Amino acid sequence: MMSKSILIVDDEEFIRLNLKRIFSEDHYRIFLESRGRDALQTVRNEEIDLALLDLNLPDMSGLDILREMKKIKPDLLIIIVTGYASVESAVEALKLGAYDYIKKPFKADAIRLIARLALETQDLKSKVRQLKGKEAEIGLDSILGSSEQIRKVKHQIAEFSKYDSETVLITGESGSGKELVARALHNLSPRRNEEFIEINCASIPDTLLESELFGYEKGAFTDAKSRKIGLLEKAQNGTLFLDEIGEMSLALQAKLLRVIENKKFRRLGSTSDKEVNVRIIAATNKDFKEAISRKEFREDLYYRLNVLRIDVPPLRERGEDILIFARYFLELFNNKFNKSVKGFTPGAEELLLKYGWPGNVRELKNMVERICILQKDPEIKVHHLPAEIINSATNQKINICDDLFDTNQVSLEEILQQTERMLIARAYELSGGNVSKTARILKIPRETLRYKLEKYAITNGGN
Repeated sequence: MMSKSILIVDDEEFIRLNLKRIFSEDHYRIFLESRGRDALQTVRNEEIDLALLDLNLPDMSGLDILREMKKIKPDLLIIIVTGYASVESAVEALKLGAYDYIKKPFKADAIRLIARLALETQDLKSKVRQLKGKEAEIGLDSILGSSEQIRKVKHQIAEFSKYDSETVLITGESGSGKELVARALHNLSPRRNEEFIEINCASIPDTLLESELFGYEKGAFTDAKSRKIGLLEKAQNGTLFLDEIGEMSLALQAKLLRVIENKKFRRLGSTSDKEVNVRIIAATNKDFKEAISRKEFREDLYYRLNVLRIDVPPLRERGEDILIFARYFLELFNNKFNKSVKGFTPGAEELLLKYGWPGNVRELKNMVERICILQKDPEIKVHHLPAEIINSATNQKINICDDLFDTNQVSLEEILQQTERMLIARAYELSGGNVSKTARILKIPRETLRYKLEKYAITNGGN
């Protein structure tokens, strides 16, 4: 892949060379210009990904250059770098489409971080546009993350997709992304142009699950007014994904085992078998060894399903992927709700990294969606996060002071309220929701505590 290109526009040679040295360490392609008109010509002639633009140039206003750059290349990322900073110019630059604004003198690590986040955000926007409305094209690119664990999962998907007659068992906690893995397996396989049929075995009563899978003939039972084609038949030549297969009854497990072994099935009420050519992918969040020992799952079916196996790791075990998901979902919901939330503050990101994510990727996605809907500020700060994430920080050394002060609009009263809410929520959680015990822990009257519980909307779970 071609490396990213950065255009540095500054009339001071020392600044240009210093920035070139900083970004050359990360192997970017660097272009240097000292005049606005020359910079515009470079944007026209070269594939520039990011421009670092000084507001004060000898031949043109920085804001005028910004306007022209956006006309030439609307998706160009522009970071304003200037020693003549003012609130007015910052606001105007952001309104005109600048990604961010940094004052001179700047620290090398700070400007490198801003540039990297800008380019990562641009990549995520591109990915959102590619994936939007194209669910059927899900492949390896849709499996987000760069951790060693997720790279292993991607490798397995690529390999297992080739053997499309073999069953695959996907294991992992709820919300970890098992369905996405199943879809990627299907869409990379020779069966990609056929149906991908999904059914959640835990969401349908067992009596209905059998008729959904196998179908039935007219008159097979009281309400069978006409023949119904089952999901196995609908998935002919394609893929049948059985989610939460551990919830299937033993009787139905036996019938599924016969389908896998004989490649045949029988509609309810029928007297003849039908041949079926279907790849079966099953998923579970259960420990099958324990289920087998408790006689809740057939051992022979387990071995038939476990020909190829993919273990999807929980989010807490691949911490380096948490912020990748968070930024991806933020960009996704910015597009969906027409918002322009720029990202998470360092304090908020630190809390996201420390939290255990029991609901995995699904919990993170739902959290970002909820925050994005309600968000009024340009960034997501600590106090925007759910109480359970904030409360998890009380037992850990997490520095959120910088985040609390990371705004020109912060007040002492707001900071004290945020801190008070965190402490009350934690004490209430530790006391098991007992008002009297919580009041004793905090050494405040019960009436005062009740008022504050209502004021901060704190419930028994600390939320």
